[in-house]
Amino acid sequence: MPQTDAIPYLAAFMISAFTVWFCTPIVRRVGLWAGITDQPNERKMHSTPIVRLGGVGIFLGSLIALLIAWRMGWFVDEKGLSLASAKEYEIWGVTIGGLIFFLLGLADDLFDLPALVRLAAQIAIATLAWVVGVRIDFVVLPWLGKILLPVLVSLPLTVVWLAGMVNAINWIDGLDGLAAGVSAIAAAVLLITSVFMKQPSAALIAAALAGGCLGFLRYNFKPNSPAEIFMGDGGAYYLGFTLAGVSIIGVSKGTVVAAVVLPYMILAVPIVDGCAVIIERLRQGKSPFSAGNQHLHHRLVKAGVSKRRTVLFIYALTLWLGSLALAFSGMPAGGTYAVLTSGLFFYFALQVWQNIHHSNKG
Repeated sequence: MPQTDAIPYLAAFMISAFTVWFCTPIVRRVGLWAGITDQPNERKMHSTPIVRLGGVGIFLGSLIALLIAWRMGWFVDEKGLSLASAKEYEIWGVTIGGLIFFLLGLADDLFDLPALVRLAAQIAIATLAWVVGVRIDFVVLPWLGKILLPVLVSLPLTVVWLAGMVNAINWIDGLDGLAAGVSAIAAAVLLITSVFMKQPSAALIAAALAGGCLGFLRYNFKPNSPAEIFMGDGGAYYLGFTLAGVSIIGVSKGTVVAAVVLPYMILAVPIVDGCAVIIERLRQGKSPFSAGNQHLHHRLVKAGVSKRRTVLFIYALTLWLGSLALAFSGMPAGGTYAVLTSGLFFYFALQVWQNIHHSNKG
């Protein structure tokens, strides 16, 4: 597959999107029949029971798209060699790891697993991913060049990154369309940066993920009515791990200095939100994995911002940070994208400020 050929990426995106679009109503009917719904409470933003199996559709869409891409011979390494001949196992680590994380999240949706069981399973799965090659094994620093990380640094750093992003995406899944939209934007930016850094296999996974999220938004972020279905922990776990995995095998494998910080810029919204909530819970003497309503979207809604405007603002923030990452990577026209998205972000930021101001004034 030539590095400049966009057809495989577009095909993976469209196959995933249309698969999710088609199968999500079926999943919803099964969930209603089985009574697998997310019940409203004082912490949650919805007021009626909603099916929480939407992650099944996202996972199936991405998987089918990637299987077709594999069958078509689109998975290659940076030299154009097939993964089989190059003996690259990173792609299997991301796809199979995503499958296992999806199953873990689905089990949590069905059986409400204890927090310590979830955490132990997340660490175990992330460790297995590291074993097969999904690992942060070097950094590139100014004037020092490429520095290999010892196992005692690489392993815990990788596990924290993979398991941390799983929980970060799960935690921002608190408003209609929020987690799916943020993940779609992040996946699209990872797609562009992976192509730019000549990591086509990572780009294909990102394309499938972005398509799956976009297809899911058809049912999860409706203009004038509540969501028809939630992605649940299964979907959030799958998205979090796959985004983190793609950032490792795609962006972080770049040999430029920018590769060190790009993943953190692209995924800054869930990272900063998750870290801020953990710090706040620890400060209050609570478990970092306890439920709460201290997330950014909770705070904005409490401050008087509408739920829809809160989601659109966080979309704009994610897109702005992603565009800054493109500019920082040195990608052609990256600076132009950053300027354009800066205008969009500050427009929504002004609307949010006006909402909060009027709410406080009232």
